[in-house]
Amino acid sequence: MHLIKQSHRPKAEDIHAEIVLRRPTAEDGEAVNALIGSSGALDENSLYCNLLQCTHFADTCRLAERDGEVVGWVSGYLPPAEPDTLFIWQVAVSASARGKGLAKRLVTDLLRDAPCRHVRRIKTTITPDNAASWALFHSVAEGFGAPLTHRAWFERDAHFGGQHDTEHLVAIGPFGSAARTA
Repeated sequence: MHLIKQSHRPKAEDIHAEIVLRRPTAEDGEAVNALIGSSGALDENSLYCNLLQCTHFADTCRLAERDGEVVGWVSGYLPPAEPDTLFIWQVAVSASARGKGLAKRLVTDLLRDAPCRHVRRIKTTITPDNAASWALFHSVAEGFGAPLTHRAWFERDAHFGGQHDTEHLVAIGPFGSAARTA
């Protein structure tokens, strides 16, 4: 007779409790680069680019860590001409942490932090086939009670020489500070 041992399946709250969200540091650059590379959906950056994100842009990026392993990443910046807008460049979540709301939690946590509390809009770009990103940003907009609009921005032929799918500029907002509790 074989006994089957049931493994404890953590509840969503347990999963969130074990994941720490924080600003990145230079020491995280290599792990961030590896996470982006393993995503299969994101354009890869140079390690140097990720090091700059983890240092120069640390205030507008957020990292998720579980047991010392980077399992989530959001990079962004405040465009100089739109200081009340957070442009989110990339969102990556490891396979082991997907489907648990971590990406939305990273975005919301970033907006609650002091350097982004004045932000009233989010912008990002998404290719038409990136269902996960569309779902994430629709969920963020709904949670913030804010409109979401989009339009083609960087086009396949005009901007990418046929080498990359068209990127749609997605805009969420305006939203107020109360939205950050969503």
